[in-house]
Amino acid sequence: MINFRYHVVSLTAVFLALAIGLVVGTAALNGPVSENLRTNLEALKKDNDVRRDQVNQYREELNRNQVFASELAPVVLAGRLSARKVALVSLPGADDSAEGVAKMLNLAGASVTARVTVEEKFFDPNYTNELLDLADQSSQPSIPVTSLPRNSDGVETASALLALTLSQGSTSPTPDDVTAVLAGLSGAGYVAVEDNAAGGAEAIVLVAGEPATDKEATRKNQSAVTVANQFSQGRPLVVAGDGAAEGNLVSGVRSDPTLVKEISTVDNVSTVQGQVSTAMATTERLVQNRVGQYGLAAGATSMVPSAAP
Repeated sequence: MINFRYHVVSLTAVFLALAIGLVVGTAALNGPVSENLRTNLEALKKDNDVRRDQVNQYREELNRNQVFASELAPVVLAGRLSARKVALVSLPGADDSAEGVAKMLNLAGASVTARVTVEEKFFDPNYTNELLDLADQSSQPSIPVTSLPRNSDGVETASALLALTLSQGSTSPTPDDVTAVLAGLSGAGYVAVEDNAAGGAEAIVLVAGEPATDKEATRKNQSAVTVANQFSQGRPLVVAGDGAAEGNLVSGVRSDPTLVKEISTVDNVSTVQGQVSTAMATTERLVQNRVGQYGLAAGATSMVPSAAP
């Protein structure tokens, strides 16, 4: 008769056999397995070192190209925008690129009449009615709101107001009126304005950051296209951003059959090369009244505008 003691002895024998098998198997395989693992690790390390050296080389080449573009910029841009007035507007996340563009516009001889940053709140759907009311209440003698779009889109109406404030029309807005409108928008947190901002710009450069990615991304990215559309009404506009993927402002302009014929774009503005190209595109748009799409992404017709005056 098989009893409990028999089961205990049997189970003990099984586990002992397993333990002996593991020890013997490990001893037998330890040498080859360890050696194989060691060889693989050494190969991976060598490959990783090669990749790291390649990345460092590419980074160094990029840095040299940036330096080259910086040193070439004064030669390429000198005098191209002499005595011309340009307003520089940046969308959320584009401040660093806008700073580089401002430098290139100055090298070209342009007078940057205003530096304005559009804040995230400007595109927030929760504030569209407040923004619309503010635009409606901002009428000034030389900046009448009667010419603004009459609808429920706060971004569209406020963009038209901002463009009218910054630009030169049949007559330029007075300094006091420009200050009043910009103070109203900045005081409510919709824009940030650098000191001594003035109106009377002959062209606008709009610098875009990365497209929105939150739950309201589609609406916000379309609103950025709305801003560009209003800025381009009857005035030269250059839109500069990075890439032309879905949701990107440059892509939004290039994919619109009407806007692509009216607005010049540059798709690599975070680089010095792109900032130089933006100043060149501004010259081409303002002085030669030509529209072009420049950079490396989809929809670009060439890398840079023609250097010919």
